[in-house]
Amino acid sequence: MDRRGFNRRVLLGGAAVVGGGVAATSLSLAPEAVSAEGPARTAPAGGQVKRIKLYAERLAGGQMGYGLEKGKATIPGPLIELNEGDTLHIEFENTMDVAVSLHVHGLDYEITSDGTKLNKSDVEPGGTRTYTWRTHAPGRRKDGTWRAGSAGYWHYHDHVVGSEHGTGGLRNGLYGAVIVRRKGDVLPDRTHTIVFNDMLINNKPAHSGPDFEATVGDRVEFAVITHGEFYHTFHMHGHRWADNRTGMLTGPDDPSQVIDNKITGPADSFGFQVIAGEGVGAGAWMYHCHVQSHSDMGMVGLFLVKKPDGTIPGYEPHEHRTVSEAESGHER
Repeated sequence: MDRRGFNRRVLLGGAAVVGGGVAATSLSLAPEAVSAEGPARTAPAGGQVKRIKLYAERLAGGQMGYGLEKGKATIPGPLIELNEGDTLHIEFENTMDVAVSLHVHGLDYEITSDGTKLNKSDVEPGGTRTYTWRTHAPGRRKDGTWRAGSAGYWHYHDHVVGSEHGTGGLRNGLYGAVIVRRKGDVLPDRTHTIVFNDMLINNKPAHSGPDFEATVGDRVEFAVITHGEFYHTFHMHGHRWADNRTGMLTGPDDPSQVIDNKITGPADSFGFQVIAGEGVGAGAWMYHCHVQSHSDMGMVGLFLVKKPDGTIPGYEPHEHRTVSEAESGHER
């Protein structure tokens, strides 16, 4: 298998497992990018056929995760990136003692890759199955109407554990992000996945992050997903994004609203890029759910933007929350 362009850096970082919270890996199926300090790198046209192996595993504390290698499952699962026109074949192995599946939002797939028990596309304990996801570029249908492309911020999750709808699997951590790029999309220096799952973020204990690091000037991307029973509002301090497909304005005449707070409900997903500290400088910038009771219950993390010398004004790190820059994201 051609592994060029694959990246397995730790996404959330930190070797310690705190209350069952674990780090997530990332899998890039897109070309590497350069720092925001130089010319922006952009996504090419798709059309490649990719193959990966993915495992479902039990984790400590009754949690579950997806991983690219046995014994290395994470919450969230690996970040998967594709370009419009790519096809991805996933050889999926269930190492658990209960049936599990893989269901994706936003991409094209046949009924055999739906990932549900209702159509027998799940995987029994110890079994394997190949799921195939396809993407397409925008274009005109034969009847003249316009068909949108696959590009966007999507996600995958179990649809079986606990019930035929996967309620137990989602609650216990069986989820991850999928990003599909369009030709010309600007590539970030690193990408982070943030999942609001009931009253937790990435299934970590309340008031324990996760936190993410960057240096002033880095181009940082966030993929935001919601699961569980509640609606939330995602807010980031000091940074803003456009409320459109990419989170970036296409030019001075782009009518997209620029926001710093977005309502998000179960199975919603969106993403955006920011230049770390742009216009505001270094600091420990909060992100959180802006439903006040949810913030009070611990749905809060930090976007730690460092000065070039590595310092963060006014910030005293908490040992259980601090991650290194190399470990804090899917770096390119």
